Amino acid sequence: MALVFGLLLNALGNSLTIVSGCGSGIWTAASVNIHELVGIDVGLMIFIFGIINALTNQVLIRHIDVWRFIEEMVFITFFSYFIQIFADFFTSLGWNHLSLFIRVPMALIGVCFFCTAISLYQRANLFMHPNDDTTNILRFQYLKGSAVKSQLLDFAPPIIIILICAVFLHRIYSVNIGTIFSIICNGFIIQTADKLIFPSLKHNENINTQLKERRQNKK
Repeated sequence: MALVFGLLLNALGNSLTIVSGCGSGIWTAASVNIHELVGIDVGLMIFIFGIINALTNQVLIRHIDVWRFIEEMVFITFFSYFIQIFADFFTSLGWNHLSLFIRVPMALIGVCFFCTAISLYQRANLFMHPNDDTTNILRFQYLKGSAVKSQLLDFAPPIIIILICAVFLHRIYSVNIGTIFSIICNGFIIQTADKLIFPSLKHNENINTQLKERRQNKK
């Protein structure tokens, strides 16, 4: 339930930031700037980043986990699909043309939604967006459980990408108040959601590892 609800809530939150036009998540912003520089479709670039994140996770866990990679690809496929559905629906309602005084809170609420979603499916830890798996691995295997430090470390690559693109484009795209709010507050919101949203849902070990250990014990 946490996985499915988290997937939908993440897509909903991201679609709100996109429709608001007041700043998207930093990885999405990096995709937009690459699109402006070399013309690669934003959706395709988001998917490529997902593949890179999934491969990075294999390095971070220090062994090959084929199922983990497949599960992350499945997640990002559904995630991208639901983002498009929500974004098209909100656009059809004309939310992208609302007053700035409404669209700014919309972007901030969107960030809170997708951070809460990350908290939910990271605790469920069945499978998740590859980038969120990256921050989860960094948080618990390298940074002593700090969601703040793991989020900040994860933001470094897209920020560098955006700055490199800006050198050639002479401007920065898709970075606004929502992006700044996300960079500063993502880790704090996730840690707070861990405590307040379904607090009985605790961080568990990866289900694949548990099943593998059970099979070995039976033998």
